[in-house]
Amino acid sequence: MSAAARWWLRPAPLSRFAVLRTIIYLFVPIDLFARTGQVIPHAYGSPELYDPVELLAAIHQPAPSPWFVQTLRVVIIVASLIAATGRWRRVAGWIVAFAFLDWCCLAMSYGKVDHDHLAILVAVFVLPTVGAASWRSTDDSEAAGWALRCIEVAVIATYFLSAYAKFVRFGHPHWLTGATFAWAVVRRGTFVARPLLHYPTVLLGAQWGLFVLESLTPLVFFLGRRGRIAAVVVLELFHLTTEATIRINFLPLMVCLLVFLPLEEVARVMPSTAGARTSRFLIWHRHNYPGRPSAAS
Repeated sequence: MSAAARWWLRPAPLSRFAVLRTIIYLFVPIDLFARTGQVIPHAYGSPELYDPVELLAAIHQPAPSPWFVQTLRVVIIVASLIAATGRWRRVAGWIVAFAFLDWCCLAMSYGKVDHDHLAILVAVFVLPTVGAASWRSTDDSEAAGWALRCIEVAVIATYFLSAYAKFVRFGHPHWLTGATFAWAVVRRGTFVARPLLHYPTVLLGAQWGLFVLESLTPLVFFLGRRGRIAAVVVLELFHLTTEATIRINFLPLMVCLLVFLPLEEVARVMPSTAGARTSRFLIWHRHNYPGRPSAAS
């Protein structure tokens, strides 16, 4: 238990947490239009198409009405923007967590469940648990470490459980040995991917490569700083390739992948850059207007 506690509660820079918090809360409103925007059209459609996921079925939530989803969207956007500033972080954060969870569940109650939202849903629920944190914070915090670790685990679980689903739960060995990628290219391939239909061996090798990559993602936990950066670059390139070839994007997961990066370096560079610009302005002002007080003074 002591080793497990140290692993989960390893202190992390508050500034890293603050940067990631800002990024995630700014992305949530984008997701309402980019990935789960079908909630609005579904609300205006037939309620017979509504087949609630288990969570919504457990609380007996009815088919969404137009006024409800429109209001829910406004609440999520406003609360996310407030939480991104770091103000009212707990109140706004919990509003975002439950409202965004409801929004995603509604989006996935019409026949398609997007596994790429696992990490960001975990993120919005752990972000409000951390107290004051700013980009300029210099302290480490166990609370921030726990929140970041939860997001890391959710990210890796998305990849590893995807491999499990491919080989064990749904696809079985046929997913690896069949024409899985060829079918995907025929169904929704772009001009970049369609020439690969003439090279089935390449597509078959890509299937195995993806399975191996997803199966090995837990090794990221054992990598150092440079290894984690390299792993993030590889996974982000994989998602960009997927978008370019079969028009499937994993934007929420791509955003949450940033949890493995030393984001505190971004926070350190920005204040110093601003300070350097201010210093250069003061030197220029004193050189050209030696007898006048500067606006900064």
